[in-house]
Amino acid sequence: MAQKGKTVFFCQECGYESAKWLGQCPGCRKWNTFVEEKVTVSAKTKEKKIVAGGNRPTRLFDISTKEEERIETGIGELDRVLGGGIVKGSLSLVGGDPGIGKSTLLLQVCRNLVNKNRKVLYISGEESLRQIRMRAERLGTFENELLLLCETDMEMIQNAIENAAPEMVVIDSIQTICSDEISSAPGSVSQVREVTGKLMTLSKKAGPAIFIVGHVTKEGVVAGPRTLEHMVDTVLYFEGERNAAYRILRGVKNRFGSTNEIGVFEMRKEGLIEVENPSAFMLNGRPIDASGSVVVCSMEGTRPMLIEIQALVTPTNFQLPKRTAVGIDYNRVSLLMAVLEKRAGLRLGGCDAYVNLAGGIRIGEPAMDLGIVMAIASSYKNRSMDSSTIIFGEVGLTGEVRGVSQAEARIKEAKKMGFTRCILPSSNIDGLLEPDKMGMNLSGVSNVLDALKYL
Repeated sequence: MAQKGKTVFFCQECGYESAKWLGQCPGCRKWNTFVEEKVTVSAKTKEKKIVAGGNRPTRLFDISTKEEERIETGIGELDRVLGGGIVKGSLSLVGGDPGIGKSTLLLQVCRNLVNKNRKVLYISGEESLRQIRMRAERLGTFENELLLLCETDMEMIQNAIENAAPEMVVIDSIQTICSDEISSAPGSVSQVREVTGKLMTLSKKAGPAIFIVGHVTKEGVVAGPRTLEHMVDTVLYFEGERNAAYRILRGVKNRFGSTNEIGVFEMRKEGLIEVENPSAFMLNGRPIDASGSVVVCSMEGTRPMLIEIQALVTPTNFQLPKRTAVGIDYNRVSLLMAVLEKRAGLRLGGCDAYVNLAGGIRIGEPAMDLGIVMAIASSYKNRSMDSSTIIFGEVGLTGEVRGVSQAEARIKEAKKMGFTRCILPSSNIDGLLEPDKMGMNLSGVSNVLDALKYL
């Protein structure tokens, strides 16, 4: 069969293809993202045939609207992020830093499913069969057999899946798999896109739920084209430091459930253990009556979670004050400090400011604005906040405090954790059905100056 090779340039961000190198990608408008790859194109022509009874348009009312059949993983936090369990025929991507627990979590899911007499195939392109067996023995007892395969050739993997007919397939990782139809190296843009496309077709045709593990770049995104995230049904990201005890699994895309749900896990020697009460976990070790420390309530999907915000404001020793934010958007912190200086009269221009979200979690919800403002003001004035007070609310540029969504769920979570007072936007109190029966002292504020009176 005649084949010819050609050189193609791909954008690493969006997968845009060009015959020549470009400084700026016309697709995503990013600079210096094009890489050169050699692609072998087959000269074989495909005949298009019209088969009787083939794929034809279907009428809308003939399509069933019943719920998708789901498989429970036996891990409650993972089921929550997935929207209730694994959907048959779905393609899911799991990304995260090396050593954070991606393979460990998926192997635990495999153990739970095979113990329920479900057929599971684990395909590894990075580890040997002996390494997988050693890790499996550390995680727990496998009552039934788990099918293992060490392979990097996509055609061999496709054949193994079709012959074994498993209910779930794990591929670790997508960057090690290559197809003979593409001549570029494994992990390249064209290889990742080609292999993912074949896996997507296989999952929809044969019906197994496929989980693929993806490596991440130094920016924290999955290596390869961004089209990889668009092709799959679900995208899950592991967050947290690899040396820390906790791990956070966040769903950033889910075609079968709500997005931005999180699951909290703790890494132990026997694997990842789910944390059923993240609020208590995040507030563990919180200082009492310390300036610069406040507790806010954030909504992660449908789950309210209490988190401590810490701020440290000190006079600067340099001409340019230093600003540092950990777990919070740096630009948002700078904006709120400007609001404090303009609307509340706090002279922060000659102070260094350090803001930290305790526990290592990263959140960007606007409802945390009022907590950040109160933490900075508390450290600046060296006045502690009442340890039994919870805060949430969005702050505007004119210093007004705007209402946030799901205020009732936030108040109930704070009450369950033992808090007695809640500082919240006045508009949220007006929206509560029965504010007198919430069991907490609700203090409504309309602007930043009203909130600072509680310091």
